[in-house]
Amino acid sequence: MELLLAALLMAYGGVSAEHPGAAFEEAALAAVSSQAALLQAGPPLPSAGTMSLTTEKTDPQKDAPKVKGIYVTAHSAAGSRMNTLLELLDRTELNGMVIDIKDDWGSITFETGNPELQGRGTTKKIISDLPKLMNTLQEHAIYPIARIVVFKDTVLAKQRPDLSFVRPDGTLWGNSKNPPDSFVNPYMKEVWDYNILIAKEAAKAGFKEIQFDYVRFPEGFETRADTLQYGKDERSRIDAVASFVQYAREQLNPLGVRVSVDIFGYAASVPAAEGIGQDFEKISRQVDVISPMVYPSHYTSGWYGSPVPDARPYATIEGSMKDTHKKLEALQGTKPVIRPWIQDFTASWVRGHIKYGRHEVEEQIRALKDQGVDEYLLWNAVNTYTSDVNYE
Repeated sequence: MELLLAALLMAYGGVSAEHPGAAFEEAALAAVSSQAALLQAGPPLPSAGTMSLTTEKTDPQKDAPKVKGIYVTAHSAAGSRMNTLLELLDRTELNGMVIDIKDDWGSITFETGNPELQGRGTTKKIISDLPKLMNTLQEHAIYPIARIVVFKDTVLAKQRPDLSFVRPDGTLWGNSKNPPDSFVNPYMKEVWDYNILIAKEAAKAGFKEIQFDYVRFPEGFETRADTLQYGKDERSRIDAVASFVQYAREQLNPLGVRVSVDIFGYAASVPAAEGIGQDFEKISRQVDVISPMVYPSHYTSGWYGSPVPDARPYATIEGSMKDTHKKLEALQGTKPVIRPWIQDFTASWVRGHIKYGRHEVEEQIRALKDQGVDEYLLWNAVNTYTSDVNYE
């Protein structure tokens, strides 16, 4: 869900991009990022020898429906576009909304009333009446999911550079975007607790599920691993990220909410994305729902036998789901619900791209269904979804 780029993961020929935003649809930018050394450590991830492969997880939302949902920005949720989106869900099989509660810049989008959060000055009141919004979702039988962007947090990084990544000259690191985005440090437990506190307020407001996004280090981070200054301990980046997810679930499941994580689709197709700290299996072991971002436009030439994967939505989704099932085989009783993000936008920056409409969306859904996956989420950065789609 990111306004970023589709950069090659050179070692594997994959893509390193998250959810495309409106700016992304203008042009794809090339991405490079960062890393380097002090810390307040979070609880360690149990070693492989102490983690049971057969331990059953208890789903805190046993009565949850099979979710077929859409992404909704805080501005859409609070504005007139919400009426159009409600009509879409009322007349189709769609039944869920993923709503920005902490957005891509790091702003909390509603007044929590929590003194600790209010005191940080990181709230931007976009959703003026959250209780009213939650009542509306309930009236329309919509499953509410709170999206929280975790480690991409320019607001907190500018406020607290000690929780972020700093260049040797003491300035805050930012990526190549204009204006640049900054990330906060996944090793820092203060960052964990801050995001989990926001999640607890979302749960208190009535959200059934907390979806964590940008659960990773910046893209290309390994290229600056020895130049940036930041807190760290002996854990690998992969274990630091997985530790956060485990800790979040331990904190939130007792409140009756599910925990889900967005993850790069290609992470299911490679051993591990060590540079950004994403290991598909380790993260999946700790969540109730895993949402791989398998947009066909994010795969480069040659993936799943396609010169242009974007132009073959069925084949690309089919291949990505086969890889996902294979990656999760070892989890047995700890296997999460698979609910992928799929593409409802035209990737005009991709050479050889095709225009996405009803047929292309339905082809992705058909591929999911043929692979035994009956939950999914539709991404469109500006929330303009294709009409007349058969979502069954």
